[in-house]
Amino acid sequence: MLTITAPAVLDIRRARARALCVAGGALAAAVAWTVEVPLLGIDLNFRYGTSHTEIVAAGQVIGASLAALLLGWLLLAVLEQRTAYARTLWTSLALAGLAASVALPLTVATTAATTASAVVGLVVMHLTIGAAVIPVMARTVRAR
Repeated sequence: MLTITAPAVLDIRRARARALCVAGGALAAAVAWTVEVPLLGIDLNFRYGTSHTEIVAAGQVIGASLAALLLGWLLLAVLEQRTAYARTLWTSLALAGLAASVALPLTVATTAATTASAVVGLVVMHLTIGAAVIPVMARTVRAR
């Protein structure tokens, strides 16, 4: 006979909330891309150095956001096991990662690789995902 205890139920709820947060972040990325590219007509593109211009497709946006969000979840789980300050530390690292991801389109813009509208679109996309995920994921941290 299987007996479910309260901590196991809380862990299932926490995992469900985090999984929904990851899915919500990917959905936010897809919605941002849909608004920016087909509706507003922004050409999201970038170029590294002297290479040819790359167009940012919806699949790339969703895939990259899922990968980053799952790595964030993993980092949060590791921090919960290792430190009593997991929420503060994870939130600080997540905000630093968001700042770095916002800085990338801005530095690419200085190399004349993208249009101003593409830079704004990429920055808005990064901020949308961060705003959708960081506060919600931080709330799921287990108290020690």
